[in-house]
Amino acid sequence: MKKLLASLVVVSLFILTGCSASGPEAPKTGLEGKEISAYLQGSFIDVKEAQSKLKNAGFEVLATYKPVKKGTTIVFTNEALKAEAAKPGRAHVAVLRLFVDKKEKTISFTNPVYFGKAFMQAQYNHAVFNAQKEAINKEFAGLKGSKDKLKFDNLSEFHFMMGMPYYKDADELGLGANEELLAKAKTYKKGKLLIFELKLSDRTTLLGYDLGKRTKKFVKKIGRANATVLPYCISIENGKASSLEAKYYLALSYPLLTMGEFMTIGSVPGAIVKDLRKPFK
Repeated sequence: MKKLLASLVVVSLFILTGCSASGPEAPKTGLEGKEISAYLQGSFIDVKEAQSKLKNAGFEVLATYKPVKKGTTIVFTNEALKAEAAKPGRAHVAVLRLFVDKKEKTISFTNPVYFGKAFMQAQYNHAVFNAQKEAINKEFAGLKGSKDKLKFDNLSEFHFMMGMPYYKDADELGLGANEELLAKAKTYKKGKLLIFELKLSDRTTLLGYDLGKRTKKFVKKIGRANATVLPYCISIENGKASSLEAKYYLALSYPLLTMGEFMTIGSVPGAIVKDLRKPFK
């Protein structure tokens, strides 16, 4: 009996001290408990100059895309981002985006720390993503954080509200061999919807993909300032084509969106999935 009681005490202490399967704590970033801006915003420069500055900062420009009238999104990456994105289930972290708004005379970057933490979760490496932010800030002087913010600690498990999807709840678009899925995506409508193709590993490729004209009008409706939400991305990995669950991705990209505003685009998430599934039928 004494041996049994002693064993129970040891087990209890093991659990209470967190020494079970929890593993080592993640390194501190200094951002714990703080709000993080989703975007880094600054004064207007044109697309040509922006591309030049991105290259000077060590980035590779993958594509330019017009999500709204008088607005251009520049999609870019580098080797560090691609290495993180090559990890299973992390393809979407491969790219960053810069929106050049000719109408409002501003520019807006997706914050690498914000989206890096959201997409990498427990695998988030602050040194990698903060380095991207520093490279951007060095080349594009005077950037300031947007009013769109979320707490750093909440980004890993972000969801809009109870019952809404998380990062892990991806929308399945199609199944088959990677080569077959890639071929379908690249040949659908003679390839006109493919914005970019980025191979991350032998098992994973990230695609930038256009949505239908009617579907993508939601950007104009709920705010062009966050137009970097487009182009939408498709991950082809291990025989499955998938995309970020639309209700998750829209809410993450528009953190100031109220429930009432979300309801005004209530049909959009379903329309996004419908558009993205068409090539894989």
